[in-house]
Amino acid sequence: MLRFANPEYLYFLIIIPILMILHVLMEFRQRKRLKEYGDVNLLKSLMPDFSTIRLHAKLLLTLLGFAAVCFMLARPQAGTAVDNSEREGIETIICMDISNSMLAGDIQPSRLEKSKNLVSKLVDSFKDDKVGLIVFAGEAFTQLPITADFVSAKMFLDQINTSLISVQGTDIKAAIELASHSFTQQEKVGRAIIVITDGENHEGGANEAAKEAAEAGMRVYIMGVGTEEGAPFKLPGEQDYKKDDEGNVVVTRLNPEMCKEVAQAGKGAYIHVDNSNAAQEALEKELNKLAKAQLNITNYSEYDEQFWVFGVFALLFLFIEAVLMEKKNPLFKNIKMFKR
Repeated sequence: MLRFANPEYLYFLIIIPILMILHVLMEFRQRKRLKEYGDVNLLKSLMPDFSTIRLHAKLLLTLLGFAAVCFMLARPQAGTAVDNSEREGIETIICMDISNSMLAGDIQPSRLEKSKNLVSKLVDSFKDDKVGLIVFAGEAFTQLPITADFVSAKMFLDQINTSLISVQGTDIKAAIELASHSFTQQEKVGRAIIVITDGENHEGGANEAAKEAAEAGMRVYIMGVGTEEGAPFKLPGEQDYKKDDEGNVVVTRLNPEMCKEVAQAGKGAYIHVDNSNAAQEALEKELNKLAKAQLNITNYSEYDEQFWVFGVFALLFLFIEAVLMEKKNPLFKNIKMFKR
């Protein structure tokens, strides 16, 4: 299994197509300027040592070297120790609200960061269980399929932010329905759907979705994050608090009644998340009540660093680029003249 310890560096690869486009534009501009000086073929005959192929090769080597550096910084790692075993545990799908209202600071450092910290500690408490991650706002999608690889779970958790979904809203129904279809086919295992949300501006239908999940043998737990007094919030990159169309500061408030109704329909429990650790302890007690079954688990217990491979390729590409001249090799030219 190959993974990246620092996948954020892979975003720099977007620079490669940008540089290629700039190179094509500059080459087009240069050809246009050459035409202004005279016949292109005549100008080429005046520069017999110039090699367009070598120029393109140098650019390709530079881009390959840059790509290799990006992969090296991302720290590719390969799993070497594989443990296939059966262990007793439960399956948990965590649905995290990432709508903009989760940026409010009535729960420190923010509702979203508090939620991520809570999930991180929950994953740390798992031993022989499986966990999956779903993020939702106006729509829902799977951030991480259900797995026993808790290291990957925490890595994907760190990447969660409000920019992952552009459609605003709080579609708890969509999150629960997606979670209901995200479990394995394992029989007689306790299944928990944990929805972490402030419950504001929900799209409706959440009670029905929770009821259907409960009838299928799943428990729906709602973690209500925030306060009923509420708080304003700032959008990423903004200096001022978000305002409505009339210029008033928007205050987002926890909707505990809706959260309680959904939890009751899902035969789970409602847990309020405040600035203490009480919610963490309450959730763990609830999950301990679920029936555990034998789960087929594949663990990659060791990861070997593979960044050095890309480091070697980076040095090789950049070395060849440095020694490769834009002009044709004079040695080959002399050989050609000698044969004549």
